[in-house]
Amino acid sequence: MSGFSPKELASRDARRLSNYRCYLDFYNGVQWQERSRHRQLVFNYAKVAIDKVTSYLLQGFSMVCVPGDESAGAKRRARRAEAVLYDVYDRNFLAQLDYETEVDAAVLGDGCYKVLWDTAEKRIRVTSPSPEGIYAWWVGDDTSRVWKVASQYTLSDEEVRLLYGIKLAGKQAKVTEVWTDAGFEVYLGNEPLRREKNPYGFIPFVIFPNLRQPKEFWGVSDIPQLMQPQRELNRALSQLSRILEVSGNPIAVLEGVELAEDIRVQPGAVWTLPPDARAYILDLLQGGGIRLHVDYIDLIYRCLHDLSEAPRAAYGGIERELSGVALEVELQSLLQKVQRKRTIRKAAYEKRCRLVLELHRLYEEEDLSDVRVQVQWGSIVPQDRARQARNEQLLVMSGVHARRTAMEGLGIRDPDFEFDRWLEERRRIMEMDRALGAGVEEGGVGTRSAGTESFEE
Repeated sequence: MSGFSPKELASRDARRLSNYRCYLDFYNGVQWQERSRHRQLVFNYAKVAIDKVTSYLLQGFSMVCVPGDESAGAKRRARRAEAVLYDVYDRNFLAQLDYETEVDAAVLGDGCYKVLWDTAEKRIRVTSPSPEGIYAWWVGDDTSRVWKVASQYTLSDEEVRLLYGIKLAGKQAKVTEVWTDAGFEVYLGNEPLRREKNPYGFIPFVIFPNLRQPKEFWGVSDIPQLMQPQRELNRALSQLSRILEVSGNPIAVLEGVELAEDIRVQPGAVWTLPPDARAYILDLLQGGGIRLHVDYIDLIYRCLHDLSEAPRAAYGGIERELSGVALEVELQSLLQKVQRKRTIRKAAYEKRCRLVLELHRLYEEEDLSDVRVQVQWGSIVPQDRARQARNEQLLVMSGVHARRTAMEGLGIRDPDFEFDRWLEERRRIMEMDRALGAGVEEGGVGTRSAGTESFEE
């Protein structure tokens, strides 16, 4: 990594970083392009749409470890790998971190995880550095082969003294980490602080796009397509608000009057006007003009729903009861958007799991590399669990698919372990039947009393 200088990062990806700041400001409600002394309302629909889609995206997230073969040892290692992954998941509060990272990715266009070994606490730590400080180098036109990653962040004087034992001349400094598969460097400001061999043997970053832009490494934000309709909605509602305010404080119009004194619009007011003069109240709502404003706002509102791909039904605001296929059709645009995101996230989260298992192998000396990790998602639309269970029951009885497939469809995390438990319960019930003289020959296997008769046929 010789020849690298943190100075070169200042001019790298300038457009991407500028877009990050613009999108983040817009998400936080800075949406008017010009300042005005008049009322400027902000109805931050863009933020609500992103939060809503993110909630649907992560619904029912789970990790499943599949054994490399059907041997008992492989199955035990798969269950052990799953236990390791969920221990890391719980200790790092990844349910909360994943939501925050997904919101960040939807706003900025990119997300990032860092998986490393905490030498102080002797455990695997998963963090989510801001993409604003992440820089990546890939091989030629193959954006999937990242060979170097730089992470830049700011530390205070106290933090630098705590981590590196160095006292700064100022109050804060930029720290730059540079990673390749072979090496690891740390810079404090522009000066090298550490150069050593990569202790992991891999780059501990998982960088992923929000939505993939063809042939590009960095992703696409959800914000740009919402900017124009969101600003127009703010403008239209602000204008309507001012009209209603003026209508609530009516303006007196005088014609043929050169000088007006003590002319006030109030109950019981008496005006003295000269001959041929005329006075009336300006009515901005006359002729149903307010309806035009409301119809235009409804049109913008529909555009926002279409562009965010989050129909009104996603917010629970439907005027009729829908279920099953009808509800899926109503939510079709949302389902498609979430599926596009999940396709990308599946690869990113499975890579994160593999990094966790590799660190576990290095520092806990337990090799679980033969286990295959799969990320699974829950259904986006509400499910009728009783009906789904009946359908799976029929499929198993007719031999269409196996019990394990049915368990996976019902969201059971470890079908093999659950099936082993079922076999153990079945064996114990049969032993109890024999011990109590239940008469296996007359009544069949005692598992019928446990509600499993449909699986015994």
